Amino acid sequence: MIKLVVTDMDGTFLNDDKKFSEEFWEIYSKMEEKGIKFVVASGRQYQNLKKNFEKIEEKIVFIAENGSYVVENGKEIYSRTLSKDIIEKYVELGRKIPSTNIVLCGKKSAYIESENSEFIKEVEKYYEEKKIVSNLLEVEEDEIIKITYCDLTGTEKNVYPYVKMENDSQIVVSGEIWLDISHIESNKGIALEALQKKLGIDYEETMIFGDYLNDYEMLKKGKFSFAMENAHEEVKKISNFIARSNNENGVLEELKKII
Repeated sequence: MIKLVVTDMDGTFLNDDKKFSEEFWEIYSKMEEKGIKFVVASGRQYQNLKKNFEKIEEKIVFIAENGSYVVENGKEIYSRTLSKDIIEKYVELGRKIPSTNIVLCGKKSAYIESENSEFIKEVEKYYEEKKIVSNLLEVEEDEIIKITYCDLTGTEKNVYPYVKMENDSQIVVSGEIWLDISHIESNKGIALEALQKKLGIDYEETMIFGDYLNDYEMLKKGKFSFAMENAHEEVKKISNFIARSNNENGVLEELKKII
């Protein structure tokens, strides 16, 4: 019996227009009746995720910032923050990578120092709370849980080579134009495992959906692991099942089968 459903957002639960079907609310209601816990696991900011699910925000769990920040019913239940040394290192490194912009991700807000309109447009899709500052290294009124590089020319080819040899942090390409740097002991899989232990739910009772490399570890934590049809090939290799694409409501189609 499935007791826990975990889904990524972009490229998975959301279609390419960054929306999900209104049919979800009816499906969720039936899941709730069956006692199935619903978890959203994303690289997005917690405040952004909460806005998307404001109808049920007190009933579900949010694994935000790629596993660095987990919130249930408005209360933090898990987090991994970055040290000052790590923040300084990767802000300075990001500044040296051509065409790359940096997002400093805190628990309260996201911080950027670029006013590039294309970059800001992308940031606003994923960060509900954001501030433009003159110097990212002078942000002090927040706990930093992730650093994100945004490169509109593509991160896997144009950014990842600059950081792939680093071993002091969790580094993952999380989307075509995004690369995330988190605490060395932070990813969606680690956060999900902690949540499973808290809820008393095991591998056999967990259903997971994902599409990109930041979902890799998470998809190993459930027997019913689904890569989307549109998923990265490496993600498909380690998933036990394939769901229809994000534009075909693949997640919802699978959830209908268990309710």
